[in-house]
Amino acid sequence: MSSSSRGPGAGARRRRTRCRRCRACVRTECGDCHFCRDMKKFGGPGRMKQSCLLRQCTAPVLPHTAVCLLCGEAGKEDTVEGEEEKFGLSLMECTICNEIVHPGCLKMGKAEGVINAEIPNCWECPRCTQEGRTSKVKGGRERHLKKVGGDACLLRGSDPGGPGLLPPRVLNPSQAFSSCHPGLPPENWEKPKPPLASAEGPAVPSPSPQREKLERFKRMCQLLERVPDTSSSSSDSDSDSDSSGTSLSEEEAPGEARNGRRPARGSSGEKENRGGRRAVRPGSGGPLLSWPLGPAPPPRPPQLERHVVRPPPRSPEPDTLPLAAGSDHPLPRAAWLRVFQHLGPRELCICMRVCRTWSRWCYDKRLWPRMDLSRRKSLTPPMLSGVVRRQPRALDLSWTGVSKKQLMWLLNRLQGLQELVLSGCSWLSVSALGSAPLPALRLLDLRWIEDVKDSQLRELLLPPPDTKPGQTESRGRLQGVAELRLAGLELTDASLRLLLRHAPQLSALDLSHCAHVGDPSVHLLTAPTSPLRETLVHLNLAGCHRLTDHCLPLFRRCPRLRRLDLRSCRQLSPEACARLAAAGPPGPFRCPEEKLLLKDS
Repeated sequence: MSSSSRGPGAGARRRRTRCRRCRACVRTECGDCHFCRDMKKFGGPGRMKQSCLLRQCTAPVLPHTAVCLLCGEAGKEDTVEGEEEKFGLSLMECTICNEIVHPGCLKMGKAEGVINAEIPNCWECPRCTQEGRTSKVKGGRERHLKKVGGDACLLRGSDPGGPGLLPPRVLNPSQAFSSCHPGLPPENWEKPKPPLASAEGPAVPSPSPQREKLERFKRMCQLLERVPDTSSSSSDSDSDSDSSGTSLSEEEAPGEARNGRRPARGSSGEKENRGGRRAVRPGSGGPLLSWPLGPAPPPRPPQLERHVVRPPPRSPEPDTLPLAAGSDHPLPRAAWLRVFQHLGPRELCICMRVCRTWSRWCYDKRLWPRMDLSRRKSLTPPMLSGVVRRQPRALDLSWTGVSKKQLMWLLNRLQGLQELVLSGCSWLSVSALGSAPLPALRLLDLRWIEDVKDSQLRELLLPPPDTKPGQTESRGRLQGVAELRLAGLELTDASLRLLLRHAPQLSALDLSHCAHVGDPSVHLLTAPTSPLRETLVHLNLAGCHRLTDHCLPLFRRCPRLRRLDLRSCRQLSPEACARLAAAGPPGPFRCPEEKLLLKDS
């Protein structure tokens, strides 16, 4: 397939985002680089809006809005287990044509593409590989140098700060071949051959443009860390440069530097340059080698490029509605919002199509206190962006195919979320709660989630591992939650102990249809050391078949209990429930249904 027949988004390159897991992402700002000095926290004007040089992500990931060019769906690798299935459903970005597709949508097989194992979701797609296309940026030059073999030489060496790739240097054919094969006469030289696939596997691909950029960032960070104090005068560096030294330069010829031979000082072919270094030509037609005469001067910081200053924020929303005649509607914006509050989500979406002013007004978060996306087969990036823009207080994602990446992206941008419903979702997706801050959360619904046991709930309840040093009290993630719904989960008494410790403010608890909940569980909830003994108002234990009549007197320890649901508990007798309703914790209950105890406030 030719490039002209590809989709409309074939040439558009997506900007990648932080992985939030690498060493650069988790460290703090240095406070000394050009970007840190521009930040307002360090006293700068805050115009560049760029991150610290030392915090440049080494494994950037695709943005959440990325979708497959062929099917229009996001990555779904979290929904399967097998490696082949995960690869087929993951989004892959080609470094040549910049297309983002599912490998499974191409129907061309995994072996036909060249996968970059160092950058996530990066490859050379089978189409570009079959067409013989190469990168159009600097990475394409290094690929060409590898293909021609003896006609050009790409020197590799060791950086003082660590292993790396030196800048490529092109030699003529005679220089390159004579340096690699000393002593061989020209008539015995063979014509260069393109690299062939070995028996073990295909030829190693050249570094991708993204990898080159990451290597440049690493070398830049190493240079910044090794820059000494600049308070010393320039005369000291000049005097030091006159002393003799024995260290080799960063670029070494394959034959001379390896054997340790150094030309005598002052011999023919030498040329002294700035900084006390001598350029030596080892032989006729050979490359120039730089030999230091003393300790090298400190490396200069790299020259930073100019960055475009971001435009100011958009203008505030208008207070009046402009009419076609040029005048304004007499009703102000506040009055229109009071009218819009009586409309439902469907009617608000219709109003947003009337005019631009209504569209901006209808995004007011007061009009969207609750958003329901339940039972959606897939959640598209525009849907997620619409949720974040409206900033609801309650979000229902029950029985949806939301992925872990999508849920984490949502939770990091909904800091005012108070109610979250995730019933019926998979644990692979719900595990995003373990790394997302939810300071305002008051209700969490985790009913009927598959494969949730004590270990998974422990991961959710325990405080985050990255607690700040010196912090005396570590707070759990559910410290402020008042209502927790855990119906249908395989929880044991060990999970209830963690619940009592890390969720002490619960007033409503749903443990219905939990097969392992029995009389000892009720004893834990109502024990004198339990914080829920004084806070529980609603308790749902319906369908817990291990409960017996012996646990009923324990509920009298909860003075604030107003609703107790014991329906479908097989071993509980109606007579014992009636006796509890008559006596009750401070006052009697009424029973509108059998084994359902209610008390009027």
